[in-house]
Amino acid sequence: MNSICLRKIAVALTAVLFAALFASAQTSTTPKYKSQELSEIDGIPVLLKHLPDWENVRERAVFATDSETLKTALGERAVLSVIDFASGTEAATAQYDAGKLLIIEYTSPQASIDADTKFTEILEGENGATVYRRIGNYNAFVFDVTDKAAAGALLDEVKYEKQIHWLGDNPFIISAERAFVLTTSDIFISTLLVIVIGIAVSIVSGLIAGFIYFQTRERRRAALSTFTDAGGMTRLNLDGFTPDIQPERLLGE
Repeated sequence: MNSICLRKIAVALTAVLFAALFASAQTSTTPKYKSQELSEIDGIPVLLKHLPDWENVRERAVFATDSETLKTALGERAVLSVIDFASGTEAATAQYDAGKLLIIEYTSPQASIDADTKFTEILEGENGATVYRRIGNYNAFVFDVTDKAAAGALLDEVKYEKQIHWLGDNPFIISAERAFVLTTSDIFISTLLVIVIGIAVSIVSGLIAGFIYFQTRERRRAALSTFTDAGGMTRLNLDGFTPDIQPERLLGE
C-alpha cells in the first residue's frame, strides 16, 4: 500500500514539474509586448524608450496598440477618436510635471502627415490645454497643460532617432522639382547616346562588310584569266576573248 502511494506521489510531482517547465518556457518565449520594433536587449518597445527620462517614468508609462488601452490611460479625448491603429500604429504615454505626454508612431510618413492634418483641425477648437507637435514620424501631445513653456520643453526632449540609409545617393537631398529635371535630362542624354552609338555601329559594320565583299570580288576577278562583262553568258566574240564553243557540248539534232 505504501509503495502504491509513493508511486502516485512521484507521478503527481513529475506532472507538476513538467507543467511548471512548460509554463516557464511559454513565459520566456512569449514577448510581453506586441510591437513593430522591440529592443534586442530587454524586449521593450523602442517607442517606450523614446519617452523623455525613460528610466524614471517606466513604471507609470503605458504602451498601446489599440484605442481602448489609450483611452483607459488618458481618458476620453477628441484626438484619440481619429487615431487609426489598424495599420500597425503604436503609442506610448506617461505622466510628467508638464502634463500627460502622448507619442504616436505611424508606419509611414504619409499616414503621420494625414493624421497631423486631422489633429490640427481638432485642436483649433480647444482652449489651449493641449500642446501638439509633429516630430519626425511621431505625433506628440502634451495634455492638461498648465505651463506651455514647460510643455514645449518636454516636447523638445522627444527625438525621432530613426534614420534611413541609402545604398546610393540620397534622392531627396535636393528638391523634387530639381530631381525631376535631372532625371529627365539623364534619360534624354542616355537615349541620345544610345541612338548615336547605334548609328555609329551600323555605319562601321556596313563599311567593314562592304570592304570584305569588295576584297572578295577583287580576288575572284584577279583569279580569272580573261575578263568579260557578259557575266558568263553567250555573246558575240567581237573582242576575241570569248572561248570557242566546243562542238561536243552542243545539243544534237
